[in-house]
Amino acid sequence: MPNDYSSVPESALARLGHTLYKRALVRREDEAITDPRGQPIGWLLDTRTPMLDGEVFEEAGSVLADRLRSRSVSQVAGFGYGAFPVVCAVLGHGMPGDAFSGGFIRERRKPYGRRRLVEGPLDRTKPVALVDDILNSGRSAARAAALLRSDGFTVAGVLTLFNFTWSGGRTRLESEGLWVESLLELNLREGVRASGKSAGDTA
Repeated sequence: MPNDYSSVPESALARLGHTLYKRALVRREDEAITDPRGQPIGWLLDTRTPMLDGEVFEEAGSVLADRLRSRSVSQVAGFGYGAFPVVCAVLGHGMPGDAFSGGFIRERRKPYGRRRLVEGPLDRTKPVALVDDILNSGRSAARAAALLRSDGFTVAGVLTLFNFTWSGGRTRLESEGLWVESLLELNLREGVRASGKSAGDTA
C-alpha cells in the first residue's frame, strides 16, 4: 500500500531496493567469504559495492533524503563503515534553505583534539535520524542511539537500505520509541532472495 508521507512512488522504492540488493549480494560460488569467526558462509550483502558507485549513490541519496524530509528530519548520523556512504549520499540532496547536516558517531570519545564523540556540524536542538545500510538485530543501531543521547542529541528514528525481517531489529528499536523505515524488507531464511516488499509494506 502506498505511503502518505513520501513523494517517491513505491514502485521506484522497490526498484532501487532491488538494484541495491542485486549489486550488494555476494555468493560463495563467486568469492570465498567467511563470518566473523572465519567460518565459510553462503552469502553476504556488501552494500559498499553499490553505494560507492556514483550513479547508485546519487539515486539512493535522493530517495533517502525525500524520506527524511517527509518526516521533518534534516540531520543524519551514522555509526560504522556501512553507514558512512549512506550519510554522505543524503547530504548531497539538500535544497536551498533546507540543507541536511551529517555526523559520524565514534565508539568512544576521541581523547585529544576536539575530543568529540560525534563528528560533524549536528545541532543538539534538532532531532537526528540514524542512517545505515542494514538493520539486522538492531543492537548496533541501539548502541548508536545510546551514544547520541549520551552526547545530548535527540534521536527520532532509523532509516536503512535493508531490513532483515527475521532478526527482530525493528521491534527492538520501535520499543525504544524510534520510527524505523527501510527501502527493502528481506527474508533470506529460505535461499537468497528478496521478499519484494518495500518500506511501506507489512512484513
